[in-house]
Amino acid sequence: MKIISVVGYKKTGKTTLVGTLVKALKEHSSVGTIKHLHEHTINTPDTDTWKHAKAGADVVVAVTPDELVKFSRDNNLSSALDELANAGMDFAVVEGFKDSKLPKIALGDVEAPDIIKRLDKPESADIEELVNIILKQPEYHTLESLIHKIRKSKDIEKAGAIGTFTGIVRAVSKDAHTEFLEFEEYGGLALQKMNEICTGLKEKEGIIDVLMHHRTGIIKAGEDIVYIVVAASHREQLFPVLREAIERLKVEVPVWKKEHTLEGEWWVHDKDI
Repeated sequence: MKIISVVGYKKTGKTTLVGTLVKALKEHSSVGTIKHLHEHTINTPDTDTWKHAKAGADVVVAVTPDELVKFSRDNNLSSALDELANAGMDFAVVEGFKDSKLPKIALGDVEAPDIIKRLDKPESADIEELVNIILKQPEYHTLESLIHKIRKSKDIEKAGAIGTFTGIVRAVSKDAHTEFLEFEEYGGLALQKMNEICTGLKEKEGIIDVLMHHRTGIIKAGEDIVYIVVAASHREQLFPVLREAIERLKVEVPVWKKEHTLEGEWWVHDKDI
């Protein structure tokens, strides 16, 4: 999923630009949106869903023939992005969250990090240029989004099994207690190498498709680092390839890891996924 955020002060036309981008991106594939509502309350007091939550339900889902609304607790931008990725969206257009690290289109003179394009007003936008900018953004994936993607493979009707691997940050290793890991990759080389590995593995008998994704940046203890998904005709063909994919990723993909523990921090070669 490729992500763009639209930021600006009030009444600068953010929602108008979001709507225009959604229509343009829909020409390419599926689009989801996120709106930052700050302190607004969506679950209206004294409604049935509000009473469910008041009673202690951690998640409340309201369903109509045309809508499904989910109310849950302790949410943030990351959990919202995961919702869209898990739903199989190929694009996410975010309105607001100007302090985030997302790539941004800024309207007016708003100050924010990671601005890649600034516009005076929505009407001055070259939509084709903006779409091309969005298409060049890095992919954001969850395990579910990769499963959605592999289910769209052209030969998926030949598959009898889908297998997955998820590598997470180990909190305790021998006497070390890891708080978080920091991963870096250079110039898209990691993605290029992962694509090469996947292409090679797909040549094996019975393998329909192979996908992998390695997260970068700071990843806390217990959080996901890497996903691998393999679709195969039979399970006997699937498991050896899934294992080979894991081992080759560890050895061949140029991702650098810095370990932050209670005892200190250091860069290590990533051999412990």
